[in-house]
Amino acid sequence: MEQRGREARRAQMRWVCCVVALLLWGVASAQLRYSVPEEVKEGTVVGNVAKDLGLDRTTLKERKYRIVSSAAEPLFRLGDNDGILYVSRLIDREEVCERSTACVIHLKTVLENPLEVHYVGVEVLDINDHSPSFPVEIKTLDIPESVQPGMRIPLKAARDADSGPFSVQQYKLSTNEHFRLEMKDKGDNEKIPILIVQKYLDREAAGSHSLVLTALDGGKPPKTGDINILINVLDSNDNSPVFSSDTYSVTLYENAPVGTTIVQVNATDLDEGPNGEVVYSFSNSVSHRLLNLFEINHLTGAIMVKGFIDFEEKDKYELEIQASDKGSPSLTNEKSVLIKVVDVNDNAPEIEVTSFSSSITEDSRPGTTVALISVNDLDSGLNGKVICSITEDVPFSLSPSLQDKIYSLVTKLPLDREKRTKYDISVVARDGGQPALSSEKTISVFISDVNDNSPEFSSSPYTFYVAEGNDAGASIFSVKAFDRDDNENAVISYHILRDGKDENKLSSFLSINSENGQISALKSFDFETLKSFQFQVVATDGGSPPLSSNVTVNVFILDQNDNAPVILYPVSSNGSAEGVEEIPRNMKAGDLVTKVRAYDADIGYNGWLLFSLQQVTDHSLFSLDRYTGQIRTLRSLTETDEAEHGLLILVKDNGNVSLSATATVTVKLVEPKEAFAASDVKSAAKVDNEEDNVTFYLIITLGSVSLLFVISIIVLIAMQCSKSTEYTSKYLQDANYDGTLCHSIQYRSGDKRYMLVGPRMSIGSTVVPGSHANTLVLPDRRHTSGEPKMPNSDWRYSASLRAGGVMQSSVHMEESSVMQGAQGVLVQNWPTASSAADAEGGEVSPPMGAGVDSNSWHFRYGPGGPGAPPQHLKAGDVPPEAFIIPGSPAIISIRQNQGGDDDKSDFITFGKKEEAKKKKKKKKDKKDKKDKGKDDDE
Repeated sequence: MEQRGREARRAQMRWVCCVVALLLWGVASAQLRYSVPEEVKEGTVVGNVAKDLGLDRTTLKERKYRIVSSAAEPLFRLGDNDGILYVSRLIDREEVCERSTACVIHLKTVLENPLEVHYVGVEVLDINDHSPSFPVEIKTLDIPESVQPGMRIPLKAARDADSGPFSVQQYKLSTNEHFRLEMKDKGDNEKIPILIVQKYLDREAAGSHSLVLTALDGGKPPKTGDINILINVLDSNDNSPVFSSDTYSVTLYENAPVGTTIVQVNATDLDEGPNGEVVYSFSNSVSHRLLNLFEINHLTGAIMVKGFIDFEEKDKYELEIQASDKGSPSLTNEKSVLIKVVDVNDNAPEIEVTSFSSSITEDSRPGTTVALISVNDLDSGLNGKVICSITEDVPFSLSPSLQDKIYSLVTKLPLDREKRTKYDISVVARDGGQPALSSEKTISVFISDVNDNSPEFSSSPYTFYVAEGNDAGASIFSVKAFDRDDNENAVISYHILRDGKDENKLSSFLSINSENGQISALKSFDFETLKSFQFQVVATDGGSPPLSSNVTVNVFILDQNDNAPVILYPVSSNGSAEGVEEIPRNMKAGDLVTKVRAYDADIGYNGWLLFSLQQVTDHSLFSLDRYTGQIRTLRSLTETDEAEHGLLILVKDNGNVSLSATATVTVKLVEPKEAFAASDVKSAAKVDNEEDNVTFYLIITLGSVSLLFVISIIVLIAMQCSKSTEYTSKYLQDANYDGTLCHSIQYRSGDKRYMLVGPRMSIGSTVVPGSHANTLVLPDRRHTSGEPKMPNSDWRYSASLRAGGVMQSSVHMEESSVMQGAQGVLVQNWPTASSAADAEGGEVSPPMGAGVDSNSWHFRYGPGGPGAPPQHLKAGDVPPEAFIIPGSPAIISIRQNQGGDDDKSDFITFGKKEEAKKKKKKKKDKKDKKDKGKDDDE
């Protein structure tokens, strides 16, 4: 039983083994092996793998039968349908299996569903496709002729890429009686050829031997590779080198570039090889300095420039050259080489300033020596000849000295530091070489200053405008001068010229800062007393001796509104601006009641006065002209009007800050008879008073005229002496001028104009109201009636008065107004101007300074007045010189008739020559009359 059990278990084990074997067969099959020669064509069949493995060809494609390989270009491929293994590209055994005895390529094939893996081995068979080759084509061997036979010389073996029997198997040497070949086997198919000397060598018989070594592989037929072996027989050293020339002498230009070949020496040696090879070198006797200048090519014997060759340093060199062979021991020979250096123009002239004055005064005379200059050139001959010159246009020149190559730098023109303070003089030295060389040296010469320039003012003359009322001690303006000199010569100090002359008389009120020219006023100026003045400022420099210059300074005072209006009428006995006017009740609308007169010392808008009515008892009764100050009735007076009316009148100027004054006028209404009686009483009293004082007035007038004439002559002489031909100003006035400008007053009534030209009234002059004894009358050509025509109420100032200036337009003389006094009182002609053919009546103020006392005259326009009838002058009777010229003193000639008849006095022109002529003419007339009277008595 046990035996049966054992058999049963064995049978069961065999069954299991069979099942496992079948399973393993399904997974892996037995390995196949094929062989294929190298370098077969692509597509060559290696073997039928599917058939050899017993695979179903119909299922190969479905089961994806393929070779598993990681190579990018596999050597083999499987057919999809037939399972045949093909060569996919050219196979090179030496590339695939380098240096391998057996070349087997293992392939892994795979089938899916179920998975099967089969291994296939392909052996690549070698073919004799490579020939043996040596590392070089020619091999040279140097063998001394004294070598002993039997000398072994190993040679490099040949190589063959094939393996096995197709590798190198043997060597062959071409036939030669002096050499033979042996071969040494080192195993691994490597065989080494050995060349053996078998006979003495003789260089004189054969200097070289040429052999051919051939390597053969094991192919049938074998392939071969050759190498040429050149054997040189070396000679022994038994000859010395010999130079080809007995002497060597050459020339060399200085400054030759480094590397320039000077000469090439040549020596030969009859020996061969190293014994006959000659090398060149300098002898041991050559100094180290020469070794820095020259070098020799050891092989060619060429001597070359190594350093800087300078003729000026040395003009010739001698070198010892040594020629040696390469034998052992070496044999030598020596030879001298003489090198002569030729000069070239390689040195520019050198300029040296031996004596130099860096600064020279500007007043130095031409020919003054500034510097001594020496030049030098290291070259010889024409290359060393030097000529010096100055290239710039400067006031200097070079003067050659008696000593060679020395020059003097001297001045050739006068110098002026103010034009140029420094000269950079370029001195050029040029030699006579070809091409010429030159050098340049700049010499800086400074021109020192001398005091040869006076200070100059920035303006000449100076004109300044100063507002009146300036602060005393404050700076009002400054002058500035400059001096073109330098340092102390240009330091300027200022002072005011105080010589006591009239034009500088106001300089005592001025002070000047001596350092900066700031001018201060020690007093405050008043336009009303001083319009302009001039003085001189002197600027002095700090030179030695000092120089100075002066300048005229013209100062014009500008008017400010610093004067309030002054009431001239009405003025009461106690000095207050109050007055009483009596008018008849029969006055009609527009009749003149009285006129408020005022004066302002300022000019222009500051002196343009306007009148306004501040308070009035009855606004319907009186009116005030804004520009003339005339008070007129607005309507006819009635019995019901009050007997007394008070008027408060404000007078103000037109300055930026207006100043004003007030006047009070009391108007009393009286019956006509009472008014005339009062007028007669006043007239009579006035006439008596004036008759008593006429003699006194005449004496004062004559004295004033005489004094004024003398002053005019003195002023004329002073002006002619001090008048500058370079500068005049329309603003400068006579020293005698008192500062009062003339008024040019123009009145207008309707379309008619009336103009009065005369000097401004003085503040102290007054007009007594109510006096009709003396009347200034403008005759009317159109009306012959004795009643005066009252002017319209719209009179205005002229534009010239508003601006404060002097009337400059030409004036047409039409008529002459007459100032007529009572019997026995002189009558004064007063020229007037009108732009219309007719003149309307109106009251005006008389010109002050016309020889008439304003306290005893009452002026009004009209055809006549009490007393004698007025004098009438036709147009053109009054000559142009009868006008009063603003700013000039008037000279008045007054004549009084002893018989009681009024005579007229004429205005004399204000030019100095006309005054003298007029006076002389009057004296002559008096003398003629006196002589005539004597003749009549006789």
